[in-house]
Amino acid sequence: MNVLDPAFAASVLTATAPVVLAALGGLICSVSGVFNMALEGTLLWGAFVAVVASHLTGSAWWGVAAAVVAGVLYSAVLSVLTVTLRADAVVVAVGLNLLALGLTAFLMREILGVGGTYTSPDLRGLPTLAAALGRVPLLGPVLGPQSPLVPVAFALVVAAAWWLRRTRSGLRLRGAGQHPEAAASLGLRVAAYRHGAVMAAGALCGLAGAQLALGNVTLFSEGMSAGRGWVAVVAVMLGGVRPYRVAAACLLFGVAEALGFRLQGAGLPQQLADAAPYLITLVALVLAASAGRRRRAGGGVVIARKDRGGR
Repeated sequence: MNVLDPAFAASVLTATAPVVLAALGGLICSVSGVFNMALEGTLLWGAFVAVVASHLTGSAWWGVAAAVVAGVLYSAVLSVLTVTLRADAVVVAVGLNLLALGLTAFLMREILGVGGTYTSPDLRGLPTLAAALGRVPLLGPVLGPQSPLVPVAFALVVAAAWWLRRTRSGLRLRGAGQHPEAAASLGLRVAAYRHGAVMAAGALCGLAGAQLALGNVTLFSEGMSAGRGWVAVVAVMLGGVRPYRVAAACLLFGVAEALGFRLQGAGLPQQLADAAPYLITLVALVLAASAGRRRRAGGGVVIARKDRGGR
């Protein structure tokens, strides 16, 4: 089994792209001071709307646009309830995740007339980059099979890193999250920045859903987000407010998923192959939490030694 060939690298990028987009939304919310656990439901809702819009219009790009709008509107519920009404963000997010799971299953039967999985030869998926990059050495086999949203996802990581550190609005967003009282005393509208962050996360989750349903595959299946939104939440927990670290955590999931597919082809039971990405993500989270505790304990030892030396 060769995991160094271009086809494996291409499958890693395909698996990683939706998670990166959703995780960037979670990162922006985290920077603003909102812990967004509704990424799973928003991603699933975006995937459903993308397929329905593509089915009704015959255009995958209209599906992408509809998914972005749907993600923003769906996140508006979270924004109003948590930022304006100060409801518990965890409770609201869990409710939205469950709502998306049930609502997409119900509307799938009402609109598409099927249950379980919807696919059709008439359903338009996103085009690939094969025509533009297929003949380019090295890059062609890796990027050629991808939809345009895949390079966009990774370009957004770079853009987010630059924006958060180099622009006035990015610094103000960080101020709204880290020191909301001080930011408000300087005239910064903290609530407005947080509303904007949650809406941006909805748009990114809509893109993630469109990539998953119209880029990775061309179909919709009940619960097809399959925990990717939760993996994005874990990626934010691992990477903090640093976009490159968050993207690296998402890439770990992509490698695990692509490797799981390869191992399944080599005879590994499907259940183990499907569980491998989530198991590796969980192990990474546990190791990161353990390392964080050790660093904090080490800092406490250093402070204690300084105190003894001072006395």
